[in-house]
Amino acid sequence: MATIAIYSLKGGVGKTTLAVNLAWSAAMLSSRRTLLWDLDPQAASSYLLGDRKVKEQAQAVFSRDVEPEKLIHKTAIPRLDLLPADASLRGLDLLFHELDKKKRLAKLLAGLRKSYDRILLDCPPGLTDTSDQVMRAADLIVVPVIPSPLSERAYAEVIKHLGNKAEVLPVHSMVDRRRKLHADALARHPDWPVVPMASVIESMTVRRAPVGSFAAKSPGGQAFAQLWMRIEKRLAA
Repeated sequence: MATIAIYSLKGGVGKTTLAVNLAWSAAMLSSRRTLLWDLDPQAASSYLLGDRKVKEQAQAVFSRDVEPEKLIHKTAIPRLDLLPADASLRGLDLLFHELDKKKRLAKLLAGLRKSYDRILLDCPPGLTDTSDQVMRAADLIVVPVIPSPLSERAYAEVIKHLGNKAEVLPVHSMVDRRRKLHADALARHPDWPVVPMASVIESMTVRRAPVGSFAAKSPGGQAFAQLWMRIEKRLAA
């Protein structure tokens, strides 16, 4: 099993979009038994994958009051399961601080090893106790970066904080190549994967479905597929 975290210091950079589409790619393109674990109390990934009305128990998984398997459910996508988020996760940082268990998330993930080949974590933004847990647990951290000085600065802070703790893959997201600011950023980092700004990607929120399920041949759909294949190669190295 491999754990891939989708993480950013900033919000609004396409993190959830990446998480949902990479999870779809893992399940459909690689035929992996895949779990998307939504750790963000905004629960955007859970909404996009058709979350159910459940009791607010997401945080109870970390206090060991509820087993993860009790909250996991299948999505409409073959081989893709969801461990949804809810508002209880707003107190997760405080819980981690009080528990003082630095590897609680890693141990919970280890317990799911037999059931899944790939687990993707949609992480809340910020440098927090939750992000520290993620950094200890993930085999690879995918960081979406909008081509702008502020977003690049935030990425630099992430790298500074991580040190040698984890493998990181930066991804230029929400890219409009017509903009000089974006073109200059892409020229500075020509080896970073690119996900374009596209109406078909924005329509995910209306369709409540990954791009690959309704527009796989679009530039956006192809960008997510290519990024996933790059991640698979990275994990196999």
